Amino acid sequence: MVEVLSRLGVEVEFSAGQTCCGQPAFNAGLWPDARKMAEHTIQVFEASPNEIVAPSGSCVGMIRHGYLELFADDPDWLTRAEALAARTFEFTEYLVDVLGVSDVGARWEGLLSYHPSCHLLRGLGVDRQPRELLANVHGATLIELPHAEECCGFGGVFSVEHPEISAEMLKRKILNLEASEAPTLVLADTGCRMHIAGGLHKENKSQRVVHIAEVLANR
Repeated sequence: MVEVLSRLGVEVEFSAGQTCCGQPAFNAGLWPDARKMAEHTIQVFEASPNEIVAPSGSCVGMIRHGYLELFADDPDWLTRAEALAARTFEFTEYLVDVLGVSDVGARWEGLLSYHPSCHLLRGLGVDRQPRELLANVHGATLIELPHAEECCGFGGVFSVEHPEISAEMLKRKILNLEASEAPTLVLADTGCRMHIAGGLHKENKSQRVVHIAEVLANR
C-alpha cells in the first residue's frame, strides 16, 4: 500500500504508537476494552493532521461507525472521534475518490476474481472503487465471482464463536472461486484474506488470495 501511494507522489507517515483499533473487542461486547483502544487510536492520530489510509475496510468501518457508538454518551470524545472519522479512508476509496486515480500503472497477467468483503461493501458502501482499479490493471482479466456478495464466514469473532457455520460458509466461497476458474482471488480486507487463504491451504487448493494492494503494486 505504501509503495503504491509513494508512486503516486503521496508522502506516507507511519506512527509506531498505533495499535488495534478495538474492533474485535467491540464486536465481542467488551466495550470498556474497546473504548480504551479507541481513545488510544484517537490520541495517536491527533498528533498528525494528515489523512489516514487503512488497508482494511473493517478497520475504517470501526472508526467511522463503531467509535461513534462507543462515545455516544461522551460529547468531548465524540467530537474527537468524528474528526478522526472524517479524515479516515479505506485504501481503494482513497485512491479513486480522493486522489482521483483509477489506473496506477499496475500489471498482472491472467485472470482475477474479486471478493467484496462485508465491512467494505455493506459498512462503507465501497465497491465501485476496487473494481475500477482492477479493471485498469494491465494484462489482467477480471472474472465475476459467483455469489460474490456472500460472506466468506470470517466476520472476526463470528468465526470463533460459530466455527461450524463459518467453516460451511468458507467452503461455499471456495467452491464459488473454483467455479470462476480464476487462479487468483483479490480482496481489500485483511481478515477475509487470512480466512480464505487458510481454507485454500487446508484443502490443498491451488488458488491464491491476494490483497488488492499486492496487485496494484505489481509492475
